[in-house]
Amino acid sequence: MKETALYNSHVQLGAKLVPFAGYKMPVSYSNGIQSEYFAVRDEVGIFDVSHMGEFTIDGSGAEAFLQKMTINDVEKLQVGEAQYSAMCYPNGGIVDDLILYRKSDGYFMVVNASNIQKNFDWLSEHKTENVNLKNVSEDYSLIAIQGPKSRDILSTYTHANLKMPFYSFEDALVCGYPVMVSRTGYTGELGFEIYGDANSLVYIWDELINLGVKPAGLAARDILRMEMKYCLYGNDIDKTTNPIEAGLSWITALSKGDFIGKDALLEIKKNGSTRQLISFAMEERGIPRQGYEVFVDSKRVGIVASGTQSPQLKTGIGLAYVNKPFHKTGQNISI
Repeated sequence: MKETALYNSHVQLGAKLVPFAGYKMPVSYSNGIQSEYFAVRDEVGIFDVSHMGEFTIDGSGAEAFLQKMTINDVEKLQVGEAQYSAMCYPNGGIVDDLILYRKSDGYFMVVNASNIQKNFDWLSEHKTENVNLKNVSEDYSLIAIQGPKSRDILSTYTHANLKMPFYSFEDALVCGYPVMVSRTGYTGELGFEIYGDANSLVYIWDELINLGVKPAGLAARDILRMEMKYCLYGNDIDKTTNPIEAGLSWITALSKGDFIGKDALLEIKKNGSTRQLISFAMEERGIPRQGYEVFVDSKRVGIVASGTQSPQLKTGIGLAYVNKPFHKTGQNISI
């Protein structure tokens, strides 16, 4: 089991550590999940997400290669911009969702921790000679500072343009260390993600903790992303789901040139998907969990993909795949 560079800090902060994607990761800290959740929604919190995977892709054929491998339109990506995207199998099933950054000297891809080797093998299998592909996951640590006060807090430590648009980034000094600051996140709040080497990120993390910023773990992160209907690979998307039914048509550039999975996705778009990923809130007590069945008038119409208790809404919430036509807003379902 691997440890991130911030492992010792997690132990000192009283974290409950659990195995996640091959790492010992903090699921929560001593103050509890609700406290961490409200810190992010109301003020600011920080997450260790160093388990995520990072690849560099460059060379004269890099753009064409990424156009073929990912479903979003890479040609639209300018230097200093990031793009949410995914990779698909020929049948339209999802290999992984990802963020692609365009740097002046090539591309930087961030993938899910559980899929690092699978993704690297998939990219390597299709790589052409004029493309350089490197797995640099071990070279990077990553922290996310999220919440309405994240900009004010971070501005104390950097001259980076923190008013940069959503899904953009710049290389900058934070606490005097050279890092990449990205206006991205998995919470739905104003926030930034900071990529750098282990020493830099440990120092920045400690500075923020000493300032009083609350650390937040995987459990709070899961609630925050679910409230936003952000997909989690392995729950809401995987090789058996496609971007159309998962609500990811907005990142699927069917009008661009050929890419892996395009023909299958065009067919699904033309014929219409038979089910759709929906978000729901419980009217009665109970927490929905992955695998629970969804019914309408005693007829099974779907399955829960993700579920939790929302501290803000004070009720159970979740995401589920529901057969059409029962996917429409306002539909009553039973779980």
